[in-house]
Amino acid sequence: APRLNLAARIVSFYATVTAAAVLWGALRGHANILVAAAPLGLHSERAAQLLSSAALGVAMGLLLVLLTRELQERFAWMRVLHNEFRHLLGPLSQREILLLAAASAVGEECLFRGALLMHLQALLPGSLGGVLGIVGSAIVFALLHIGPGVRFLPWTVSALGMGLLLGLLCVTMGDLFGPIAVHFTVNLLNLQDIVRRQMQA
Repeated sequence: APRLNLAARIVSFYATVTAAAVLWGALRGHANILVAAAPLGLHSERAAQLLSSAALGVAMGLLLVLLTRELQERFAWMRVLHNEFRHLLGPLSQREILLLAAASAVGEECLFRGALLMHLQALLPGSLGGVLGIVGSAIVFALLHIGPGVRFLPWTVSALGMGLLLGLLCVTMGDLFGPIAVHFTVNLLNLQDIVRRQMQA
């Protein structure tokens, strides 16, 4: 029962986040927050564009995971952070990891890149709006990734960097499929690694 409650809480929380993002977009006259604008061209061309965004996102996510592993090998503070998350999360099943990775990727990208970034981007014309959207949404994303203690500061800093990267990818590709794929890949593989092993600091 406790494990089912955990899964239900995860789904409920991120479903609420996603619904809030969709409502935010709808109030701005842009209910489909998965794409920045209506795609042009044939249906097959639109599908290929979205598929290429997702594939690029997976590739970028894998590179970020490799970078994380390299930092863990080189720096004690990364190993300490890894262990802190391991103690904080406790035991998670593969189903719970998959659920948490998918729900957080969809919910957070819909909110931060799909709703917030696009709202900020519309406040200023041209490239200035794009910069405001990317930087502003990344800062809010980082502020909401502040952990319980100074030892979690690297997580907040990395969230800022991730927010900038995901925002740039969203603006460049014009959709959320790439950012969602990056977010899901990083969360899935890093959560599996955190739960699986205790690192020597």
